[in-house]
Amino acid sequence: MKGLLLRTLATACLAFGLTIGALAAEPPARPRLRDLGVSPGVFDPGPLNAITDVSGVKVGQVTLVEGDSVRTGVTAILPHGGDLFRDKAAGAVFVGNAFGKLAGSTQVEELGTIETPVVLTNTLAVGEAVAAVVRYTLDQPGDESVRSVNALVGETNDGGLNDIRSMPVRREHVLAAIRNAAPGPVAEGNVGAGTGCECFGWKGGIGTSSRKLPARFGGWTVGVLVQANYGGVLTIAGAPVGKELGRHAFRLAANDLGLPEGPERRGDGSCLIVVATDAPLDARDLRRLAARAVFGLARTGSSFSNGSGDYAVAFSTAPDMRTTHGDERPRPRSPLPTEAVSPLFEAALESVEEAVGNALLKAEDMTGAKGRRVEAIPVDRVREVLRKYHMIP
Repeated sequence: MKGLLLRTLATACLAFGLTIGALAAEPPARPRLRDLGVSPGVFDPGPLNAITDVSGVKVGQVTLVEGDSVRTGVTAILPHGGDLFRDKAAGAVFVGNAFGKLAGSTQVEELGTIETPVVLTNTLAVGEAVAAVVRYTLDQPGDESVRSVNALVGETNDGGLNDIRSMPVRREHVLAAIRNAAPGPVAEGNVGAGTGCECFGWKGGIGTSSRKLPARFGGWTVGVLVQANYGGVLTIAGAPVGKELGRHAFRLAANDLGLPEGPERRGDGSCLIVVATDAPLDARDLRRLAARAVFGLARTGSSFSNGSGDYAVAFSTAPDMRTTHGDERPRPRSPLPTEAVSPLFEAALESVEEAVGNALLKAEDMTGAKGRRVEAIPVDRVREVLRKYHMIP
């Protein structure tokens, strides 16, 4: 009966575009990275400092917090507001370490286009999410004759906090995330596909950031969203936070002393990165941009461990770079010259570094499956380390 009531509440919340669990009192807001006085890199962010600073990009999220053990969700990113199948965005994928699942990636690599929303969820929900994305596409007006859909779905494994084997993510959750996608501010931390994530031994989750290039570099915008669920030795703005706080994947942990295993023992995990830009890049340079996004994880201290699935999906919102379904006629395109892409690469590196910081700082303590509790990174202690290394006043 309790489970039925929770699922009824979940359905009602979805109908109103709410986050499941959002009826509880909101805790005091945790800071983003810039609230601590840290400004990674040399370029300024867009007005929202989010992937939605790239015009046309929408994000939708559904968070599933049910009972004592369900801690998961869905995050959907839409490259534009039209029919993605008929007006395909230029896109590319880069794989850092392939211990993971990114459904649909081979067709993106082959054709250089993205024809569905990009959906992030947990490992065992990929199949359900693919089915939902296909259903969403087939139901679009004008797509009645479509017989092949390349759904693009990525994942990280949230099985430490989430009862992943119960497979709570269902088709309606994915569809709700897509249909509720909107421009504007993006929720971070324990939301959507980041609900059950862990990062560097602390609570992880969804993070986002952006960069607006100066006019002399084209004035383009790069936006990033991360599903941060990986390990290593955390670095923030060059300061060795993980080392100073004694929490990372390689320390002499309690388990080595015959004590229960702690979160610092989890060096594996994954990170899914979505990169958007309004710069007119073709698939070749979008793949290079996606590569820089993965490289940006190194700035945060990622160890790219054996069990980590590190993927980036990049797309351009430039209308000139889109492919119209079924149109065989030549069309003029004006892609950005390769000599002009270096500032975009820097913007991607900076945005990823900041997005991961935002994911960690905005996340909150969580208790999940089997009573396992993962703490949020302690903001005051992070400030102390940043001051010690002269990263903030």
